[in-house]
Amino acid sequence: MQTPSAENAATGARPRVVIIGAGFAGLAAMKVLGRRDADVTVLDRTNHHLFQPLLYQVATAALNPADIASPIRRIVRRSKNIRVLMGEARSIDVGRRVVVLDGGEVPYDFLIVATGAGHSYFGHDEWERYAPGLKSIEDALEIRRRVLSAFEIAEREPDEARRRAFLSFVIVGAGPTGVELAGTLSEVARKTLARDFRRIDPAHARVILLEGGPRVLLSYPDDLSESAKRQLERLGVEVRLNSLATNIDDSGVDVGDDRIEARTVLWAAGVAASPLARTLGAPLDKAGRVEVEPDLTIPGHPEVFVVGDLMAASEGGEPVPGVAPAAMQAGRSAARNILRQIRGKPNEPFHYVNKGLLATIGRASAVADLPGLKFSGLVAWLLWLFVHIFFLVGFRNRLLVMIQWAYSYFTYDRGARLITTTWHGLTRSRAAAAGAIASEPDHSASAPER
Repeated sequence: MQTPSAENAATGARPRVVIIGAGFAGLAAMKVLGRRDADVTVLDRTNHHLFQPLLYQVATAALNPADIASPIRRIVRRSKNIRVLMGEARSIDVGRRVVVLDGGEVPYDFLIVATGAGHSYFGHDEWERYAPGLKSIEDALEIRRRVLSAFEIAEREPDEARRRAFLSFVIVGAGPTGVELAGTLSEVARKTLARDFRRIDPAHARVILLEGGPRVLLSYPDDLSESAKRQLERLGVEVRLNSLATNIDDSGVDVGDDRIEARTVLWAAGVAASPLARTLGAPLDKAGRVEVEPDLTIPGHPEVFVVGDLMAASEGGEPVPGVAPAAMQAGRSAARNILRQIRGKPNEPFHYVNKGLLATIGRASAVADLPGLKFSGLVAWLLWLFVHIFFLVGFRNRLLVMIQWAYSYFTYDRGARLITTTWHGLTRSRAAAAGAIASEPDHSASAPER
């Protein structure tokens, strides 16, 4: 079989490159391939690139969705060789070199698969309805709705036990997302909402972080994990280690024989690779990620690259972590190898350069594990702010986020505290089932929308 570059050279056609996914890896590949002698098609089921590291700030009402997302078409509008198609890839036929969409096919000569990962509930998919994860803007808005609704319902709840349940928040999983959510939710309750209610005291809300392992932030060194735990506890978070959730339902969480009554449970415990990986016919690891060759291609197909959270790659015997810097490096490497193949040159192996790890915990609280350096507290937090502002896409987003953060820092306020549903729908779906409004007449017919 001829290589794609040889086929195109014979016919005089420009090579067709398809990129599935416009996350960090896909975006990095686009930047390399933009304005090159190739026709590039970007496929994504949304129309925007999402800056996922700040998604928890949308969930906790610090930022609006548009502050951390940019339309893909705006990003690539100067690259006339790139077109954008909004649609979901259903499968990949590597034999025919086509991507099958939800209503058509897109042929390719070279393919970059950068579809990322979703939530994993470890065989308990029924828990998803009770404990949403955080991977998309829709997830963030749903979490924000549940969190703010819990305080509103608690304000109306006459029963003390049920009120405590609405003011209890459980986060399952103490990786970076779980730690960020727990610390921020505690700050929201104790600082942002402290003076907003008359019947309840939001400062009495419980935020419980469950971790099945022996420490939080397992991918960080022991001393930074311990520092993160202390910082969480100073914020009022109850950290429970070696605590596996054994059941989740609409009223709380079971941890072995212990029961936690909580109306709001959030999932940050695991991820699963995109199901698109299974259609490649390549070997997969236990998490469903594609076991790629050293150059990030799949066995037998040098024209197909798998990057980002979907790849199972290693560097120096250690797995490449599923973090944004690794995804961006992989996306650039795949795109450069495509350009090399177009010029008739062989692929080069991918080498991951560890830029370090950063995790924020709350206001002026963070941990940083950089090559040769480890620190925590205010300095780590300031570094976290700088890095995230730097990597945001677009000047507008950088400016808006800086203004929002400065405002929140000095006032403890969060301007995106909106519940995007009607009060009638809120009480019907969240409170009535728990009896929260049983003692009050139903005025929903005349209640205004909020």
